[in-house]
Amino acid sequence: MSEAGQASTFAYKPMYMQVKDSLVRRLIDGAWQPGQLIPSEMELAREVGVSQGTIRKALDSMTAENLLVRRQGRGTFVAEPEENSLLFRFFRISSDDGNRAFPESTVHSRVMTAADEAVADSLGLAAGAPVWRIERVRSSADTPIIAETITLPAQRFAGFDAIADIPNNVYRLYSEQWGITISRASERLKAVAASAADARALGCAQGRPLLEIARIAYDLEDRPVEHRLSRCLTEMFHYSSELG
Repeated sequence: MSEAGQASTFAYKPMYMQVKDSLVRRLIDGAWQPGQLIPSEMELAREVGVSQGTIRKALDSMTAENLLVRRQGRGTFVAEPEENSLLFRFFRISSDDGNRAFPESTVHSRVMTAADEAVADSLGLAAGAPVWRIERVRSSADTPIIAETITLPAQRFAGFDAIADIPNNVYRLYSEQWGITISRASERLKAVAASAADARALGCAQGRPLLEIARIAYDLEDRPVEHRLSRCLTEMFHYSSELG
């Protein structure tokens, strides 16, 4: 079908967005794998049947969303979850001296349990649905700074118990083991007092002020796949976000 014909069929949506949707579908279906070099703009334009400019706009949009990475002189690649740009897109805690380092993590527990009403609602599950709950502590320079609870729908993460070691970068794990790419996340922040469990995990006094970050992460089809609750010490660290 010609570009004009496709545009008339889906006149409600710009052509480059339609093309983008079809290319994102290749990521969802696994036709394009993390780290893979994708075809050139010219090849894609010929294959899809649209102008090279339309392809470029679609790829620009995907690059802006960190789904693709352009490498000078080498081409355009599917982004990998360990890319620095992706790591820090989803990790906003920085030290007050301006140093940004991705913290190490130690997993304290991993259990299958029933989702409570709040977590079930955030993940689009029925209350009591089976979920994996991971408790871990994240450290910077061997100093615990974040106590974290990650909850995943068991149905989408079948075989999670077979993973011997849960890596620090769980988004890479999701991608490699289950083909789930995290495309965006929403977060809510508030001040809380450290619980007894938080105090033990972080080596601080119970009741100490913490920054709580409640995150819901979504896949490429905009379905919620992860609920994460992070309780952070902020004496030497802060939450950083760029606007505009």
